[in-house]
Amino acid sequence: MNTSVTDIHETVFGMLRAKLEKPIALTDDTHIVNELGLDSVAVMDFVMEIEDRLDISVPLDRIAEVETLGDLVATVRALKGVQ
Repeated sequence: MNTSVTDIHETVFGMLRAKLEKPIALTDDTHIVNELGLDSVAVMDFVMEIEDRLDISVPLDRIAEVETLGDLVATVRALKGVQ
């Protein structure tokens, strides 16, 4: 699967928009816990969905480093080998 930076960004943001109960403006600086109100279980569920959709495995130590949507996209890009 040939995945570009734009594809990854759009996939992550689109999947998250579908999960949120109310529409919210999302940016790379959006803090996943503080601004979106996702708890650790919701974050793990979301990451598992991303893993399934993009055929990757995100190690737990990498998840712990993710605070913003930009961090999440960068982590997925690194795991997919997309610069």
